Amino acid sequence: METGKNQPFLSRLRFAIVGIVHGLRTENSLRTQALVLLLVLIVLGLLRPAPLWWALVILAGSAVLSAELFNTAVERLADHLHPDLHPEIRVVKDCAAGGVLVSALGAVGVAIALLISLFHDV
Repeated sequence: METGKNQPFLSRLRFAIVGIVHGLRTENSLRTQALVLLLVLIVLGLLRPAPLWWALVILAGSAVLSAELFNTAVERLADHLHPDLHPEIRVVKDCAAGGVLVSALGAVGVAIALLISLFHDV
């Protein structure tokens, strides 16, 4: 099977969609983060903040989902290459999980700033 490198755009797009769908099917945390983002977007639709807030929330939310997908990829690869628990593999997985936490905390920071902005104007 040929890799996604140097294939037509639509083929590479299909690979990416397959990866996202796989992550949503197999990872509870990814499903949870996607649901939270969907709910936040619904709330934004009701509150109607400035377009800049939409952009910030979408960027923060997509960063969290991306981090979750990268974390899933790292964990799957590490488990495949070294199924036994190994201290170095543990560090790799912990760092990947830390990346998810950092992006999630950044998204929370955006949410807090949005709330302060909305209620400061009231």
